[in-house]
Amino acid sequence: MSDLIDGIRKGNFAVFGRAGMDMYAAPPGTKAEHAESFRADLGGSSANICAGLCKLGMKSALITSVSDDNVGRFCTNRLRHYGVDTRYIKVLSGEYRVSLAVYESTMDDFQLCIYRNNAVDFQVTEEDVDRVDYSSFGALITAGTVFAAEPSRSSTFRAFENARKAGIPVIFDIDYRPYSWPSAEVAAEVLTRAGEESDLIVGNDEEFGFMAGGLEKGLDKARELAASGKLVIYKMGQEGALTLAEGAEIRTGIYPVTAVKPNGAGDSFMAGLLAAIAEERPLKEAVLRGSACASIVVSQPGCAPAMPTTPELDAFLAARSGPTDV
Repeated sequence: MSDLIDGIRKGNFAVFGRAGMDMYAAPPGTKAEHAESFRADLGGSSANICAGLCKLGMKSALITSVSDDNVGRFCTNRLRHYGVDTRYIKVLSGEYRVSLAVYESTMDDFQLCIYRNNAVDFQVTEEDVDRVDYSSFGALITAGTVFAAEPSRSSTFRAFENARKAGIPVIFDIDYRPYSWPSAEVAAEVLTRAGEESDLIVGNDEEFGFMAGGLEKGLDKARELAASGKLVIYKMGQEGALTLAEGAEIRTGIYPVTAVKPNGAGDSFMAGLLAAIAEERPLKEAVLRGSACASIVVSQPGCAPAMPTTPELDAFLAARSGPTDV
């Protein structure tokens, strides 16, 4: 696991996956179907991770495709606004489109509508990933969405190979979204392969259960992956998280907040976790800082704009006595 930690500590990440536009009803508490105005900002799981890392003082580059239109340019400009390296973003013309997420800032019957027709991020090719200078990064990160369709599925596995050749570790956020996949059987097979080829795997109990063929088998699957030498973070919602590493299991709680939405938590957790490891904090503290980032994001409108900076994260933690007991 030392190679994984050493790579993360370089604080520079190549991130594979989608960027999108988020539109959320304003003001907070407004249902989308009754809204008269919406706010727009960067969205998409991998783009959110990139923004979160940069806001915590790290470096990140997003490897993806965006559409050759005003929405694609909006996403690219917002990535640059957050400090994300966009040199590896390919612009595609034609009918391919950036994804759009429409949601609200209220947990009262929360609704999230995602438009993924002709998703442009699935059009990343092996040629695209071969252009990346892997040696300039400390680690590769991907969210599971990239594996849902071709050619991005094969090209991301190609990126895994390139990372191995360059000697950098692979970090995998399972991030299972059923609507993106042709079938649950294909998803289980592909995501399992991705997990087996990764060094750090982050997912919730349902995602590990899905990979294992049943929710009750999820923890056993996580333990199996950890036993093969991987670092595994098994998230359990309100019950906290279980970190499995080198034969040890570390239980951690959460930081309760009043949530205004559920989305963005996993992306912020990943950014907070990796930034804390890069700062050479102990693993348990790193997981707790990731959990705090997740709590901050669900308590505010939007995803990328809600990702905390380091001072904001420190202030959040200083104002609390600690996480919930586990």
